[in-house]
Amino acid sequence: MAPEGSSTPHLSAPAGSAAGTTPDSRSPFPAIADYGFLSDCETNALVAPSGAVEWMCVPRPDSPSVFTALLDRGAGLFRVGPYGVRVPVARRYLPGTLVLETTWQTSTGWLVVRDALVLGPWHHTAHRSPTHRRTPTDDDAEHLLLRTVRCVSGTVDLEVVCEPRPGYGRDATRWEYEGDGYDTAVGRPDAAPAADGADRAADGAAPPDLRLTSSLRIGLGEGRANARSRMTEGDQHFVALSWGEESLPRTWSDAADAMWRTEQFWRGWITQGVFPDHPWRTYLQRSALTLKGLTYAPTGALLAAATTSLPETPQGPRNWDYRYSWVRDSTFALWGLYTLGLDREANDFFAFVQDVAHDQLQVMYGVGGEQRLDESELAHLSGYEGAQPVRVGNAAYQQDQHDVWGTVLDSVWVHAKSRDQLPESVWPILKHQVEEAARHWHEPDRGIWEVRGDPQHFTSSKLFCWVALDRGARLARLYDAPDVAAQWQEVADEVREDILARGVDERGVFVQRYGSDALDASLLLVPLLRFLPPDDERVVATVRAIADELTEDGLVLRYRVEETDDGLRTHEGAFTICSFWLVSALVEIGETDRARALCERLLGYASPLSLYAEQIDTATGRHLGNFPQAFTHLALINAVMHVVRAERARGERFRFEAAHHAP
Repeated sequence: MAPEGSSTPHLSAPAGSAAGTTPDSRSPFPAIADYGFLSDCETNALVAPSGAVEWMCVPRPDSPSVFTALLDRGAGLFRVGPYGVRVPVARRYLPGTLVLETTWQTSTGWLVVRDALVLGPWHHTAHRSPTHRRTPTDDDAEHLLLRTVRCVSGTVDLEVVCEPRPGYGRDATRWEYEGDGYDTAVGRPDAAPAADGADRAADGAAPPDLRLTSSLRIGLGEGRANARSRMTEGDQHFVALSWGEESLPRTWSDAADAMWRTEQFWRGWITQGVFPDHPWRTYLQRSALTLKGLTYAPTGALLAAATTSLPETPQGPRNWDYRYSWVRDSTFALWGLYTLGLDREANDFFAFVQDVAHDQLQVMYGVGGEQRLDESELAHLSGYEGAQPVRVGNAAYQQDQHDVWGTVLDSVWVHAKSRDQLPESVWPILKHQVEEAARHWHEPDRGIWEVRGDPQHFTSSKLFCWVALDRGARLARLYDAPDVAAQWQEVADEVREDILARGVDERGVFVQRYGSDALDASLLLVPLLRFLPPDDERVVATVRAIADELTEDGLVLRYRVEETDDGLRTHEGAFTICSFWLVSALVEIGETDRARALCERLLGYASPLSLYAEQIDTATGRHLGNFPQAFTHLALINAVMHVVRAERARGERFRFEAAHHAP
């Protein structure tokens, strides 16, 4: 395997080759936090610092990947950059966009590459879209990965290598020229579908053909397309990869226009939000852009993350597929999006939840609303830095997790409050889910963390059942159904009494599960969900206990793995969402200075492009888990807004009113 920075990249190594290290003991895998994230709100991609797209799934974010070097260095990539140089001098997003700019310096010159998944005008004009369920907008995904290159000084040798390996790296690609010249080539998967169906998307679609076009002359080799050129100051080129039927750029002018339209889309979108004039504004905006990028526009679904099987424990087994939409994210998404004034995205996500909530509610769904997310392992892939197994699908969709009713009902409450009304179509869904919570709240479940050990009576699950009943009663009153409201309120009071009797230890601290004194970061939600007032001594004791006893180097763990039967016995990093929850909870109990200090520290852990994975290794600051993670960015928004509003209230009688505050 060639070392990082060598002139011959590891492009032909078979999938499943050992992770290994370079001769100087460096991992051949980039750090998780060093990837750039691209999206057109239908597809997303991760770009390594080397200029290689190392993860992309088409046509949907939960389809099998065509570039999979993220999980195996021989499983396909698409690089555009200077020959023989792998480390850029600078990377950034163009302000207010998801357009990534990478600047390179070689011994002879300077090169600037811009990458984007292109958005353009709505193109379903002759026929209706087969995938869109939400209201058509002015803009739409072009199903095109565009990469533009400019030599800004001196002379630079440009290298382009496009080696797709569809079906999660199983298959090679057969390339053929299209037309009479060298500017366009079509790549088709060179294998039959796998017997287990794992190379097909959740909707059953076969992998699409790929079309590569460029202002460069494309050469075709074994499974790959290449291009090279010596560029001098002022030279400009583009490379575009398409998997749709939309027209491709044919000239530099076409490519520049497409890039400009994409920049304008993102800048126009971000200006719809309401962001405070504060030094942390850029973190809020980047989180908002990331959440928009993790949205699947045709249905409004919000992905938990763009990836699968990035390890929560280095070289360990905590590797899960997060390319699905968790119902749990609904409440947190609405809190964050409504807080920033991004109502349309909040409305679309609520509509997705409404679509799937008619029947028995699951923990998660495919981005098209699919119910079956069967889990399997891809043994042919080495895994990120050797972390095994590599999983696709997620068996947790079959679990009983009783928080789902509370998250849906709190979502309905937030949504209804934003309109001062309850839509008639929502009432049957609401009623069914509240009754499910009333029927099952006393039973054990797998909890908010989806443990794969035995079901337990998790306190946070009971808390969310109370939320379902409490919000249901409020909504029934809004719906003018006082008898139903009284009935649900009676059960809510019963759940509340049970939690206070069995979910609080002798210290007055809320515990993870009944009969245990273990701590759990999910209990930081007690004040955020308005179960008790923030100045209640049990709330204060719980927040302080978690801050002092459930942390490593000041960052919050989900729980102590030695105290929790989660089905796995390995160490894990601090869950970033939990640390942001602690920021919000500290503000709630009036410890604003401590909250600000922690928030400032957490913002310092952001990736070079201000993105977050699921976890942070407290010893090294390294990002762990799937990336970028929606839950973390949602918690960041809530935490930062807590601190900002607390600062503004300083000197006055403090009263923070969250976006989801229930009067």
